[in-house]
Amino acid sequence: MAKKASKEKKAKNKTGKSKKSKVRAEDVVCDMARLARLMRSAEHELGLNPAQWEALRFLARCNADSNSPIALTRYLGATKGTISQTVIALVNKGLVSKSSRPGERRSVILTLTARGQKMLKQDPWKRVERAFKKKGPKKQRRVAKVLAELLDEELAVRAANGQSAWPSAQFFGKIRS
Repeated sequence: MAKKASKEKKAKNKTGKSKKSKVRAEDVVCDMARLARLMRSAEHELGLNPAQWEALRFLARCNADSNSPIALTRYLGATKGTISQTVIALVNKGLVSKSSRPGERRSVILTLTARGQKMLKQDPWKRVERAFKKKGPKKQRRVAKVLAELLDEELAVRAANGQSAWPSAQFFGKIRS
């Protein structure tokens, strides 16, 4: 009897849930929220708020047509005021530089500085990324597909409510000619 209890104890993961128990959507969503909350806490510990981290990540990945405050606003679904304050803070911290787009004086280009690139190497989400890479291609594809579908559904809801909601491909795909 003691061996059976021991096996059941081992079958549980670190969140206390049995590995073979039925997956409940509510539990998965709560776990996603908990992971995000833990990561936000870690982001703050490094001196940046979540919007500032998102801006750094965006600028590291976006194409040359999307490295502007307007594109950042659309991608994050934030207000112009929030993005303005975020960019000011990142510029003041030496993580991002602002310049004019050649031939378009009023168009601003945002660029990660060397310090910004160094900060991104400390990104708390890198831990999650490393753990994800260990899961193998089959699990990675399944998780990526489900997350993309959930994100698409949320973006559609935001768009239907008149909120900013631009798909990621708009910013990370090929540069327009």
